[in-house]
Amino acid sequence: MDINKKDNNLIVTGLKDFNLHHIFDCGQCFRFNAVSENSYFGIAKNKALLISQNDDEVIFYDTTEDDFKNIWYDYFDLNRDYSEIKSRLSNDPIMKEAVSYGDGIRILNQDLWEAVISFIISASNNIPRIKGIIERLCENFGKQISYMGKTYYTFPDTDTIYSLSKEDLSVIRSGFRDKYIMDAADKFKSGTLTEEYIKSLSTPDAKKALMTINGVGNKVSDCILLFGLGRVDSFPVDVWIKRIMEYCYFDGEQSIPAISAFAEKHFGDIGGFAQQYLFFYARENKIGTE
Repeated sequence: MDINKKDNNLIVTGLKDFNLHHIFDCGQCFRFNAVSENSYFGIAKNKALLISQNDDEVIFYDTTEDDFKNIWYDYFDLNRDYSEIKSRLSNDPIMKEAVSYGDGIRILNQDLWEAVISFIISASNNIPRIKGIIERLCENFGKQISYMGKTYYTFPDTDTIYSLSKEDLSVIRSGFRDKYIMDAADKFKSGTLTEEYIKSLSTPDAKKALMTINGVGNKVSDCILLFGLGRVDSFPVDVWIKRIMEYCYFDGEQSIPAISAFAEKHFGDIGGFAQQYLFFYARENKIGTE
């Protein structure tokens, strides 16, 4: 990987296993959106970023070297060797095909608190509506930041959301999820749950702790584990993944617990990567939509 600065932009070349479309269109985050065929804009870690990719060249616009090293390097999981992961998964012919479609996927290292609230909002919801609710939450209760001459809003912190009433939250139009958002804020504010405590737990125990939040069930907790805690052994199963797994690995309908047990045994400690490759592969090929 080589980094060169031009004007206020960082030009990074030599990134392996890196494709913006694969990264941002595999269902793992909600605040980055395509602004052109090869460019995405979003906000993470209290920073805004416009990023584009042309072949081997990735441009981080209006970005300092410090922000790249201290924020974006970790956010895009650039320290991980994905070639080894893809090699392991490709021993399975189904996964080999899936990996070939999403070979540039990287699992983003997202903020835990943002992941908790975002995936609570995601429950029984579709991606456009999830993004709309999250943007209204940020625009109404986040802090202003400036980027490339425009104003944007960060994800509101625990204290801010804790201070809100149900009436305050009605502006984001999240429906029944309001009470779950407030319960999460209450548990984090009171110290019942803390980031340090959850990170200290094993994956099964962290899952149990997260599920003490009202509205956080099996699928939401697995998403938080994978995308907010980096627990890459976690394999979230929603209705979409259930259909994909039934189509690819089973002869007929299976229960979610049965699929989870199969994934744990079949994919082991890299189940989270398998889930993302399968999701992207199925989405691109409309598998499991019949």
